[in-house]
Amino acid sequence: MNPESRDPRVVVEVLSEALPYIQQFSGKTVVVKYGGNAMTEDTLIDSFARDIVLMKEVGINPVVVHGGGPQIGSLLEKLNIESRFVNGMRVTDAQTMDVVEMVLGGLVNKSIVNLINQCGGKAIGLTGKDGAQIRARQLKVEHKSPEMTAPEIIDIGHVGEVESISTDLIEMLTNRDFIPVIAPIGVDAEGHSYNINADLVAGKLAEALCAEKLMLLTNVAGLMNSEGEVLTGLTTAQVDELIEDGTIYGGMLPKIRCALEAVKGGVVSAQIVDGRVPHAILLEIFTRAGVGTLISDAG
Repeated sequence: MNPESRDPRVVVEVLSEALPYIQQFSGKTVVVKYGGNAMTEDTLIDSFARDIVLMKEVGINPVVVHGGGPQIGSLLEKLNIESRFVNGMRVTDAQTMDVVEMVLGGLVNKSIVNLINQCGGKAIGLTGKDGAQIRARQLKVEHKSPEMTAPEIIDIGHVGEVESISTDLIEMLTNRDFIPVIAPIGVDAEGHSYNINADLVAGKLAEALCAEKLMLLTNVAGLMNSEGEVLTGLTTAQVDELIEDGTIYGGMLPKIRCALEAVKGGVVSAQIVDGRVPHAILLEIFTRAGVGTLISDAG
């Protein structure tokens, strides 16, 4: 739609609706995990960058954590390096880790930084290795079949989990009006690099920053019940019940657990956001309707 053809009264109504949310979140930190369709479709990429810049302009402190699995897979294929997966996680030897660092810390990270800056923001790209922000340890993967008496520990290489997070560098940047864009690569005490799931990094970072909100962009409408309806406004107790009765299962389970742990760890609310919707972040923060599932400890 041509901006000049819009009814000015509609614009005023939208701004008026957004005002209390702007007041509520001004000065607060919002951690956004960026991935999925929002990261690969041109119109969604542009709307994401604009959303992040607008958040900063109205006084919110966005911190972006991004993935990049498809981009990693594409480069590995071009280099004729075979991709293997265990329990959905990429087996990452030293050679593969070099590619992961090139793609996440270089290509993808700097592309996001450039997009935000082109929209008028001041983004700075980092990995968890910068300032030793993300201290990692190797992730131990267990495999057990019915005929086994004890689980087998599978070594999947340089795949890690968060051991601890230092927020000094991020807080310094946000206080100076920069927008941190973080690749989920951690480092252990010996200096070894680890690829960490971006959802997990975003959740742990939100906890460490005492964030007002954690937003996980995904490729679904949100958490759905058996009738296919999106569930929202859930408490942590309700989410625990939905996990227990099997409503939450499969690929959604790790994401929901990440959001649940963040809220239990002190984040005010966590949201599973439909990243296929243009300007999904603004719709979720600044309108009553929203476009996903919200989890909080309220109630």
